[in-house]
Amino acid sequence: MENSMPANARVKGSVEYRAGDGPLITIPEGPLEAQVGADSVVLSWGDAGNPQIAAMPLDVYQRYVKDGLIVMER
Repeated sequence: MENSMPANARVKGSVEYRAGDGPLITIPEGPLEAQVGADSVVLSWGDAGNPQIAAMPLDVYQRYVKDGLIVMER
């Protein structure tokens, strides 16, 4: 399955990801870009002027969208 085009979204609540085996890290509320793949999503955002990138399993991302914590922008 080919990756989709990046989509603009907004974090509207507590969204976290885990870097490797480390602790959960919070993605700050605000604009976000999501690149959805077959089984994972790559998220990118700016944090105090520093670009940040994280990957999370697709099912976790879909739960955040379903719960309204990540809202797709039109």
